[in-house]
Amino acid sequence: MALRASVVIRSKDEADRLRLTLASLAGQSQPAQVVVVNDGSSDHTRIVIDEAEAQGGLDIEAVHHLTPAGRSVAANAGAARATGDILIFLDGDTLAHPDLVALHLEQHERSPNLIVRGDHRHLRCTRPFLDPERGTPQTGEESRVMRMSEAERARSLITRREISHSFESIDRRSQPGIYPGFGPRRLQELELEALNGYPECSVLWAAAAGSNQSLARTAFLEAGGFHPAISINEHRELALRLCRRGLRMVANRARSYHMIHRSGWRDPLQDTTWEQIFYNAHPIPEVALLSFFWASLSEAPSFPSEACIYSLPEIAELAGKYRDIEGLKSVREAHLRARREASPPA
Repeated sequence: MALRASVVIRSKDEADRLRLTLASLAGQSQPAQVVVVNDGSSDHTRIVIDEAEAQGGLDIEAVHHLTPAGRSVAANAGAARATGDILIFLDGDTLAHPDLVALHLEQHERSPNLIVRGDHRHLRCTRPFLDPERGTPQTGEESRVMRMSEAERARSLITRREISHSFESIDRRSQPGIYPGFGPRRLQELELEALNGYPECSVLWAAAAGSNQSLARTAFLEAGGFHPAISINEHRELALRLCRRGLRMVANRARSYHMIHRSGWRDPLQDTTWEQIFYNAHPIPEVALLSFFWASLSEAPSFPSEACIYSLPEIAELAGKYRDIEGLKSVREAHLRARREASPPA
């Protein structure tokens, strides 16, 4: 019997982008149940979901939270309402390529016990818009939108008609990485390099993604879902638990397109609320070394260049040297000390 998929969408205060996300799911070559979790939105998200249900063409299950519960709790609530064999997680500001569902299902049908990460792209052109279809500006972007020529504005819009009839034009405007910039793009390249070139690497869980990622619903539920206290890097923490249960991380060419809506991104080096919770759950040096890996891709790391880490296999190798050291701070200090001692004086 063929596998069925449920796409679980977490959405908060992004109604006009969610409308486009749902339009992209209505045009899938392989249909799927769509579970939308409205995580305490204060905008017209409920209306957008109601409109999509009324229009037909989608098997929608809606979950409405009166107050925001956070990414992990919202995703868990959506998974609890899903009925598909495979869960595909997607964000409410992200378009799905017409073959996204089909490509995820195809890989799971070929091999069980997988965590499948798709190919992330982003659409920088949507950044100034509150509504990328109508071109209404976000607060603070009014003058920028007004300065746009009619042709430039038209090239920047994403419409439901375009999603339905000429998705290739959207793909042509996209760029690699879930966010703009060298750092996010290089991070994605290194993660995919590890997934495709080092299938036995023990740190592939660190290449997990928060959107456009799939796994068996039974595996997700048996593992307890996302850690409810983590709202950034929750996907990596779950992937670590699942890999310990025998699942494998693999890459997939199913494309998704993040409709950018702000400058910058939720940087795990700045928003560090996840760190201690993650490490307490998994007190291993690999978790402590993640920050060195991510910071090494920035223009100006906050530590000496000899302490930089440039790949997931390198994390795995280094972790073996610090296995007997306990504590986030202690592991990091040991790494800095070892690299200084190994580096010859200038």
